[in-house]
Amino acid sequence: MFRKLHKPEQGELRIFIDGVEVAAAAGESVAAVLLRQAESWSRLTPVMDAKRGPYCMMGVCFDCLAEVDGMSSVQTCLTTVQDGMRVVRQRGKRSLTF
Repeated sequence: MFRKLHKPEQGELRIFIDGVEVAAAAGESVAAVLLRQAESWSRLTPVMDAKRGPYCMMGVCFDCLAEVDGMSSVQTCLTTVQDGMRVVRQRGKRSLTF
């Protein structure tokens, strides 16, 4: 459904979504990469286990939350990809570990 509009020479990076290696471009958001995947959701709601995905793309709605590099509830629309980044779709409520 979604595809990149920019040129590939912008610098290709590799990130991992649920353990699967995915191509990303330098400067794009994690949410943009998620939207290009066959399964574009980023989290399941805590009560109904409904799939939610990037919606507003500007940090207002919190539907794009995912675990990024071990940190839960990260707004993927505001997070720029980094080479080797690990993204895990968030299932249910955030775990609080100290």
